[in-house]
Amino acid sequence: MSALPILNRAEGPDVGLNRDLFLRTLIRELSGTLEEVIGLKEASGYISVVGQRVGERLNQEYKDALQTPKLSPDQVSRVLVDLKRRIEGDFYIVEETSEKIVLGNRACPFGDKVLQRRSMCMMTSNVFGSIAAENLGYAKVELQKTIADGHPECRVVVYLKTTPEAAAANGREYFGTDA
Repeated sequence: MSALPILNRAEGPDVGLNRDLFLRTLIRELSGTLEEVIGLKEASGYISVVGQRVGERLNQEYKDALQTPKLSPDQVSRVLVDLKRRIEGDFYIVEETSEKIVLGNRACPFGDKVLQRRSMCMMTSNVFGSIAAENLGYAKVELQKTIADGHPECRVVVYLKTTPEAAAANGREYFGTDA
């Protein structure tokens, strides 16, 4: 049996493969396998754990970069938009009050790999929830619309206080370590 020659990029066939596409496909297949084997709720739970850890790490990186022990409410909303922009999401602030941050999104960082993989949205929920709660004490994240579900844009609400509106929302709650 003869071995295939090692090809450099210029010599290799054009298969449209790069690290970003490979990693997005890997996450899609991992989440899909989890959804099929253990169900959407449990798959979302596993991905939530990863999202929380990523959120904790990003929160610390932003606090270090901004040289502050806690982010202000304004900084939290700007950080949420900035971190998604850096990974090729297109999040923007729709509304911002002392009680909630409403965000829209025109492009998922996972691209088309997120379609029909609702569990992957737990990354956004947990990263946003972890950062907001750790700095502001509390957050509840509601994924009102998602590209994963076939909507043209996402609509994410991050509640910052336990208001009647937040209580009625279908979302995940997050609590800071000081809460």
